[in-house]
Amino acid sequence: MRWNLKPKPQENQVIQLATQLNVSPLVASLLIQRNITTYEEAKLFFRPQLEQLHNPYLMQDMDKAVARIEKAIANHENILVFGDYDVDGTTAVSLVSSYLRSFYPNVATYIPDRYDEGYGISYKGIDFADDNDFPLIIALDCGIKSIDHVAYAKEKNIDFIICDHHRPGENLPEAIAVLDPKRSDCTYPYDELCGCGVGFKLVQALAQNRGETIADLVPYLDLVATAIAADIVPITGENRILAKFGLEVINSNPRPGIKALIQNIKKKSLTITDVVFIIAPRINAAGRIKHGNHAVELLTEFNLEQAEQFASEIEGYNADRKDLDKQITIEALAQIEENNEKDNFTTVVYNENWHKGVIGIVASRLTETYYRPTLVFTKSGDKLAASARSVKDFDVYNALEKCSEHLEQFGGHMYAAGMTLKEENYLQFKEAFEKVVQETIHPDLLIPEISIDAEIELTEINPKLIRILNQFEPFGPENMTPVFMAKNLTDTGYGKTLGQNNEHLKLFVKQNNSEGLGVIGFGLGKKLELTQNYQPFEMAFCIDENEFNGTVTTQLRAKAIR
Repeated sequence: MRWNLKPKPQENQVIQLATQLNVSPLVASLLIQRNITTYEEAKLFFRPQLEQLHNPYLMQDMDKAVARIEKAIANHENILVFGDYDVDGTTAVSLVSSYLRSFYPNVATYIPDRYDEGYGISYKGIDFADDNDFPLIIALDCGIKSIDHVAYAKEKNIDFIICDHHRPGENLPEAIAVLDPKRSDCTYPYDELCGCGVGFKLVQALAQNRGETIADLVPYLDLVATAIAADIVPITGENRILAKFGLEVINSNPRPGIKALIQNIKKKSLTITDVVFIIAPRINAAGRIKHGNHAVELLTEFNLEQAEQFASEIEGYNADRKDLDKQITIEALAQIEENNEKDNFTTVVYNENWHKGVIGIVASRLTETYYRPTLVFTKSGDKLAASARSVKDFDVYNALEKCSEHLEQFGGHMYAAGMTLKEENYLQFKEAFEKVVQETIHPDLLIPEISIDAEIELTEINPKLIRILNQFEPFGPENMTPVFMAKNLTDTGYGKTLGQNNEHLKLFVKQNNSEGLGVIGFGLGKKLELTQNYQPFEMAFCIDENEFNGTVTTQLRAKAIR
């Protein structure tokens, strides 16, 4: 584990901001590290307002998209809302379709079958639109590279509006409108929206056109917050506003489908992290194990009893998904051993029987054992399909681009991507990918890093600091939960391990003559001996509040010990 203490901001900048905001230099430093350097920026950060959302018409082609939808409504045309089968896609389809249906009945949804059609816009989906008289398809969370598909639809007199957030290729599809803030010619002020976020901007534009306000759209924000959390996009700018207000909806008045998923959770209020680990995997499980349509049914159902029925089915899919990903991870780790690839720069594994719905999860699991760019392949029709996961600061999309002569198609982001190739090209691709990564990755990036915001004394931890840190929420990429480090700590003799396999650590620590603080270290059971016999140690940790029997105490959540 590499301990990386972030550089301290300039002292004069820290003092200036601390004075303006009447906060401690520590809080001012944390804000500056998050690119918040003025009173105004701090106000936006701590008090996000829905009115601060950008005008949707600043997005390239938004006017064309709205005009085409209004024309469809005026002419009583059928509209097909098409989306990917993951959380971002199914929430986007649920959002756009349920908004349109609130005033226009001729709207249907289409999620491609993960196994039969694969990712993105499909010919089968276009044929479905043609057979059932849909002259307009709105594609969400996909389509930015679907040049041939859009051309095929055009031959059948079917128009496309594309709402995507993936990186475009050199050419764009010839759709009526292509909404993607990552377009090089799009000057929209924020380009980190997820697919559902782009869908929300389309809804916002339609609403503006119809004389509605942002307040009218608040009930849809539970879907947007779920997508933001699941798609691991930066929680900055507009995403922070949408996530904050979306979480409020989830915690106060969620749609029946989300209510049905979370009603057995014992927490008073859910955080973005809870959405990532509780809500998202269940919505995803539908598309992984059965069909993404089940997720859309759940998220657009207005009868709670019916939603509970859908949710219990999805709970079953999620249990199956857990069993599958555990089993496949075991098999993939065995394959790495058998192939003598433990010391490679990459992990590339393949088995034709692995379930396509969980290979992305397995890729993430494998990076926990072998921390390096990872690809998991399985058979998909007559080709092989893979999910890629990267490590911090390494762009796996760029690495795939350098091996693209061996691939049929690929797409994605810096940290996650998908691809297909012909089976006969698998070994050549595997060699090429290993070579590219070996030549381009800095060796340090192959060691997991713990990024530390600041070194502090335990005496600096007080109720006011905790109150302010709570206002940094919602946490996520580019605004992660602050991690601190403290030196010269000793355990007061309470140290012990917890869990079936002694995998967790519980301590009660002091620093010099400070008051003692409880520590929980998940997965750090092996570090117990470093803390015994009053020997001093350093610890990286987050500051948590622990509620037990109505009493709230401060607890440090250890991330690393040395």
